[in-house]
Amino acid sequence: MQEPNFKSIMNNISDGLYLVDINRVITFWNKTAEKITGYAAEEVVGKSCADNILTHIDSEGNALCTGLCPLAETIADGNSREAEVYLHHKDGHRIPVLVRITAITDKNGKISGGIELFSDISNRASNDLRIKELEKMAFLDHLTQMANRHYLQRELEIRFEEFKRYDLPFGILLIDIDRFKMFNDKYGHDLGDILLKAVAKTCVNNSRPFDLYGRWGGEEFIGIIRNVNHSNLKFIANRLRFLIENTYVFYNEEKIQVTVSIGATLAQADDNADSIIKRADNLLYISKNKGRNRATVG
Repeated sequence: MQEPNFKSIMNNISDGLYLVDINRVITFWNKTAEKITGYAAEEVVGKSCADNILTHIDSEGNALCTGLCPLAETIADGNSREAEVYLHHKDGHRIPVLVRITAITDKNGKISGGIELFSDISNRASNDLRIKELEKMAFLDHLTQMANRHYLQRELEIRFEEFKRYDLPFGILLIDIDRFKMFNDKYGHDLGDILLKAVAKTCVNNSRPFDLYGRWGGEEFIGIIRNVNHSNLKFIANRLRFLIENTYVFYNEEKIQVTVSIGATLAQADDNADSIIKRADNLLYISKNKGRNRATVG
C-alpha cells in the first residue's frame, strides 16, 4: 500500500490512532486523535508519548507512562493488549478511553514500534444533549457547561421522591477545589476559569449516564450519584479525586495542577435536600482538616 493511501485511510477511521517507534517517539497521529485529545499532529509528532501529552493514568491515579505502560509492555514482549485508561486532553481535563495496542514488526519480524488505537468512552452524546436541554430551561452554568444550582436543587427533590416512594438509593458528592483562592490571587481569574472548566469536564466526562454533576457555586461542585451503596460511593469519589489530581493545564508555560476535597454521603430515611447537603459539607470540612486531597464518606 502506498503511503498517501495509508495516511488517508488512517485519518478517516473513527478511532484515535498513533504510531510510535521502538523508543515510543510518536511518528504518526491521525485526525481522530486530534479531535479526541485536542492536540494537532504537528504538536506531538517527534515527541515521546509521555512528554506532557496523553500521560495516561488508571482509575487509581497511577501514572502509566512512567511505569506500567501497556504500550511499553507490548513493545517489550510483542503481545497485544487492551485497557481502559484516562488520557489528558489539551484543555486540561481527563477523558476515559479504551486503548488497543499492537506491536509493529519489520520485515525480519523484529519489533520496531507500536500502534495504539483509542476510543472515547465518555458519555459525550448524552452530555451534549443534556447541555442543550439545560440551556433551554435556564438551568445551565455557562462557564462550566454543567447544571447550575437551581437544577441541582430540583434534581435532589426528585431523587428524594424516588427514594421515599420506591426505595431507590442515591448519594451525593460535595466537591471543593483545594486552595482555589490562592490560584486566583496568584495567577488571576482567567486561570481560575480555566481550572473550573477543566475540573468540570473531568467530572462530566467520567460520570455514569444516570448520574448528574453540576456547579453548586464558586469552586464547589455536586455529584448526584444514583443506585449506589457505601463502597460504590467511596470508589466513585476516590476515582474522581485521583483523576482531578492528575489533571493539569499549562498557563504561561507553567504546568498548573489542582486537587479537590470531597464529602460523600448516602441519602438516609429522615433526610431532605438541606440535611444531606449539610452532612456532606461537614464531611468535606473533615477532608480539608485532614490535609485536603481526600474523600471522606459518611
